[in-house]
Amino acid sequence: MSRLASRPVRIGPRAAAALILVSLIGVAAFGWPLLADRQSGLAHSQDAPWLFATLLPLLVAVVVATIADTGMDAKAVAMLGVLAAVGAALRPLGAGTAGLEPMFFLMVLSGRVLGPGFGFVLGSVTMFASALLTGGVGPWMPFQMLAMGWFSLGAGLLPGPERIRGRAELLMLAAYGFAAAFAYGAVMNLQGWVIIQGMAQGISFHQGEPLAANLVRFVAYYLATSLGWDLGRASLTVVLTLVLGGTLLRALRRATRRAAFDAAVSFDSGERPATEGELRGLSR
Repeated sequence: MSRLASRPVRIGPRAAAALILVSLIGVAAFGWPLLADRQSGLAHSQDAPWLFATLLPLLVAVVVATIADTGMDAKAVAMLGVLAAVGAALRPLGAGTAGLEPMFFLMVLSGRVLGPGFGFVLGSVTMFASALLTGGVGPWMPFQMLAMGWFSLGAGLLPGPERIRGRAELLMLAAYGFAAAFAYGAVMNLQGWVIIQGMAQGISFHQGEPLAANLVRFVAYYLATSLGWDLGRASLTVVLTLVLGGTLLRALRRATRRAAFDAAVSFDSGERPATEGELRGLSR
């Protein structure tokens, strides 16, 4: 009898290299204005197309490397497309309403089931598809793709994917979703904060100032402008994870088994092993 073990897709060496590369590029894209001198032009709106052009082939590289490392077929890619479409459809349901964005809980659960590599790609592709659906295409879009990719990747890196189940797993995912929702908001605020002009002295970005001083101003800016919005996102993620998470996790794991996501196959004939006496009798 064959038994299929559903577990997150492991990260092979090629997929890990692609993820590290895209993450390093993302960190540089978000953070370079904090290290720029006074003579440097702040042009997130101008560097966004270059970031987007770099991000797309790297996302493809992550998918190809993951498939090459694990031997998955087209059904895995098809499932990514389905989940991205569902996530994109969920985003408009709460956009603009006190930060209530139901797509975040789907990204947490999907990242947990699919693993960090495919989770990163799913988060990025979902944000891209939702931007096309809602008309939210702008210089912020590649940064949103990166931030959502990291959000889903983190869920795939949570411990105990084969051991922790039931209520303990839901509580862990809810705690992660709560904290990561604030982290997503903070990262995206950093992208916009460095180019916003005309704010109060204590919360505005001062180009060329010491990094520590600007980080203090950024914390004040975040607390003053975005904490309430991110609290709504984080709270909804917790509620949906605890209420719907168990059912959705079972459905996702059933789907990944059918798609043969890193399925480990073992065979058991059902016969008991021969005893030592029987083996001696056969040898005579």
